[in-house]
Amino acid sequence: MKINFKSLTTQVILGILLGISVGFVFPEIGSQLKVIADIFIKLVKMVIAPIIFLTIVIGIAGMGDLKKVGKIGGKALLYFEIVSTIALAIGIIVANIIKAGKGIDAEAGKGDISQYTEKAAETSHGFMDFVVSIIPDSFIGAFANGELLPVLLLAILFGASLAHLGKKGKPILEFFEKTAEVFFGIVNIIMKVSPYAAFGAMAYTIGEFGVESLFYLGKLMGSVYLTMAIFIVFVLGGIAKLYGFSIFKFIAFIKEEILLVVGTSSSEAALPKMMEKLERYGCSKPVVGLVLPTGYSFNLDGTSIYLSMAALFIAQAYGVDLSIWQQITLLAILMLTSKGAAGVTGSGFVTLAATLAVFPSIPVEGMALILGVDRFMSEARAITNLIGNGVATVVISKTEGEFKPTQEVSNKKQITA
Repeated sequence: MKINFKSLTTQVILGILLGISVGFVFPEIGSQLKVIADIFIKLVKMVIAPIIFLTIVIGIAGMGDLKKVGKIGGKALLYFEIVSTIALAIGIIVANIIKAGKGIDAEAGKGDISQYTEKAAETSHGFMDFVVSIIPDSFIGAFANGELLPVLLLAILFGASLAHLGKKGKPILEFFEKTAEVFFGIVNIIMKVSPYAAFGAMAYTIGEFGVESLFYLGKLMGSVYLTMAIFIVFVLGGIAKLYGFSIFKFIAFIKEEILLVVGTSSSEAALPKMMEKLERYGCSKPVVGLVLPTGYSFNLDGTSIYLSMAALFIAQAYGVDLSIWQQITLLAILMLTSKGAAGVTGSGFVTLAATLAVFPSIPVEGMALILGVDRFMSEARAITNLIGNGVATVVISKTEGEFKPTQEVSNKKQITA
């Protein structure tokens, strides 16, 4: 079998393998290469806000029917809430069965978690504060801060207004369509850097924490990976089968985006290309533009699983025996704190700190126990987030009659009969 070295997939795999090798042989050098991944993620984040804004505006204005837009949005949010709650519940159930934290020496955690607890203090606010934070201080401010929810709000308002203008707004719509093409062209240029980003990220991980870190707290890592695999195969797989497509063939279709996530530990890094892929899969542009970006704030299935399992792991490590009602309360808190978490590296850890800050039964200092292996679990939750949001977009497209299998997908038999 001939290897295609021009393929982005091959290049990312080689970057990951080379990064692991450099981190192992030259740990001091490897620990300094994280900057390459940081540069790549910043480049991607640079174009995410305008791409999401343009895509949603084009989708809403192009659809024209504002009632349909509201229906799609409402259906997506209901789907997100149900599926992410299932993810949280599965995490809690598996954590109770495996009890990965039982017997761990809680004093072993010596990592510095102050940066995360400080950020958590800033983010652990009430529901009304969360609602107010969605509204940006200014139109430009929403883009400057790089937060998705304010950009989503502006895009929906702008798209609705443009749709209301009808024919008068057509020149603006055509201009936005051409501008969107320019930004996706920028993304294609940035993606050429992705193999180097994967190399830098993996070299840093192995160089900083050492190969032994791959086995440190292996029981927790193994249980998290197992739970996410169960969720993808049985929950997402069941949903996919119900709506007439195969989860395994869908995963094969987005393999390049998954490998990119493996290298960078960021599902957000693959967002622009994922939007293109879903359109190629058969989802309509308006549904992709509305559902996928919203999912990055409200449907982080992998993060939900991680949060519930990590919280119970810390409780078990400190010998805190939570009653069924306390666990239900924890689930309710996680349902709120897991919403709005960005899909970038470290966000899950910050959200966990925010959760424990309002749930005093579990000591927040216990987060230091999992600091060393959080990097590896970050990859698992980012992959699960990516697949979960992809499935959600296909499901909403199908339920709205906005799904038309493309010739490319049909030829490869990606869709089951």
